[in-house]
Amino acid sequence: MPFITLEGVEGSGKSTQMELLKEYFEARGIEAVALREPGGTAAAERIRAILLNEEGYGLSHMAELFLYEACRAEVVEKVIRPALNKDRTVICDRYTDSTIAYQGYGRGLEIKAVDAMNRLATGGLVPDLTLLIDLDPAVGLKRAFSRISKKTGAKEDRFEKEEFAFHERVRNGYLKIAGAEPLRVMVIDGTKEILSIHSDICDIIEKNGL
Repeated sequence: MPFITLEGVEGSGKSTQMELLKEYFEARGIEAVALREPGGTAAAERIRAILLNEEGYGLSHMAELFLYEACRAEVVEKVIRPALNKDRTVICDRYTDSTIAYQGYGRGLEIKAVDAMNRLATGGLVPDLTLLIDLDPAVGLKRAFSRISKKTGAKEDRFEKEEFAFHERVRNGYLKIAGAEPLRVMVIDGTKEILSIHSDICDIIEKNGL
């Protein structure tokens, strides 16, 4: 069964598309596991709280990278590989490309070093298909802040509060990744309506025989 990841800037609609894609597979009688990064296990969710809300303010860039990789190693070993071994489709909201885009291009850490950390944490597990929902960061941030403002409790807004130039670097990083790996990374127009984006994703899934 395939391992599919969704990527994009803040507010690009990955989580919504993940749920729709899970429903799409299940309607075809295919068992699918959907999860988010960082997160996916009890320990990884605790690290997520540090990374995405106020607990993470002041983290060094390298510490941030190591925390992401710790989460990834945990979820690959305990959730993703076991699901794939049971012939389940796995859909993940963010994976290694996020780390290249955010900590590599966004933070300015050495890309080769980040890539090496990714490979170490995942044991070399690469997605069969990555869906990059491309969107102007200004539009995505507006959506993200609107969503965050409706939530109660801890706000996962540490990255949203980064300077706009950071988000532009992240988007450009994603597009560089897609340009380097056009067979794996499919770029989707994130300005479309939700169901239209879902339709584009389903077309890609079918054309790739997944």
